Amino acid sequence: MSTDTIPDAVYVVLRIFFEFTHSFGLLVLATVGLAVIFGMMGIINLAHGEFILIGAYGTTLSFHAGLPLPLAMVTGVAVTTVVGLILERTVIRHLYDRLLDSMVATFGLSLVIIQLTRILFGNTTNNVSLSMGSISYGPYSSGTYRILLAVIALVVLAVLYWVFTRTKFGLRARATMQDAETARAMGVNTDRMYMLTFGLGAALAGLTGALFTPAFTVDPEIGSEFLVESFVTVVVGGPSVLIGTSLGGALLGTIDAMFTWIGGSFLGEIMILIAAIIAIRIMPEGITGLLEDWRQKRREDE
Repeated sequence: MSTDTIPDAVYVVLRIFFEFTHSFGLLVLATVGLAVIFGMMGIINLAHGEFILIGAYGTTLSFHAGLPLPLAMVTGVAVTTVVGLILERTVIRHLYDRLLDSMVATFGLSLVIIQLTRILFGNTTNNVSLSMGSISYGPYSSGTYRILLAVIALVVLAVLYWVFTRTKFGLRARATMQDAETARAMGVNTDRMYMLTFGLGAALAGLTGALFTPAFTVDPEIGSEFLVESFVTVVVGGPSVLIGTSLGGALLGTIDAMFTWIGGSFLGEIMILIAAIIAIRIMPEGITGLLEDWRQKRREDE
C-alpha cells in the first residue's frame, strides 16, 4: 500500500504511540533506582538525580578516554555503585527511620556532587555520539535509540522482578525491609542487606545515567532534570516497587504522549504534574495501594 493512501489518523496514532514509548522508557529508567531505595528502604533520596549524573559523567569520560561505549556504560554504572556504597556506609546508614533527616542530608549531598562536578569538569562536556537512525512514518520520525530505551526499561523491570522474587538476596532484602528485627533473629545480616539494597538502587541510577548519555546533553544539572518526574512516578505508582513503577510510568507516559502531541513537550510535562496532583488526591497510596484495597474488599466480601 502506498503511504499516500494511509489515513492521517494512522500517522497520528503512530506518533502518540512512539511518544508513549519515549516517555515510558525515560520515566521507568529514571524512577526504578529511586523506587528501590524509597519504596523498600523508606529513604527519600534527594541525591537520586546526582547518582544519575555520576553514571552519565562516568560513561562520558570513559568513552572519550577511548573505551567502547558499552564498556564506558559499564564503567559509569560501576563508579556510581561504588559511590553509592561509600555514601551508604558513611552517611545513609545513620538515617534509617529518620525521614526528614534523610531528606536534608541527601539534599546536601546533591548540592555537593553538583558543585564538585562543576569544579572538576566545568559546566559542559563533550557529547557521546551514537548513530542508530530513526523510524520514519509519514511526516513524522522517531529516534531508534529512544525506542530501545523503552525495551531496556522493560528488561530491567523483568530482571528486578526475578531478583526480588526468585533469589535468596531478594527474599532476604524483602524480609529485612518488612521486619528487620525478625529477619535479624532468623540469621539475616540486615546491615549488609541495607547496604546492598542501597547499592542496587545507586547502580540502577548509574545505569540510567549511562543509558541517557547518548540521548541527552551531559552537564552538572542533568540529574535534576529527572528528579521531579522520578518522585512523581513513585508516588503515583504506590508502595509496590516494580508494579507501581510500571503502572505509574504507563499512566504518566500516556498523559505525556497525548499532551506532547497536542501542545509540545512543555505542555506534556505540565500535565504530568497536574495528573500527579489529581492522582494523589484520588489515590493517596498510589495505584498499587488502590489495587490492594480493592483486593482486600473482595476478600472480605467472599
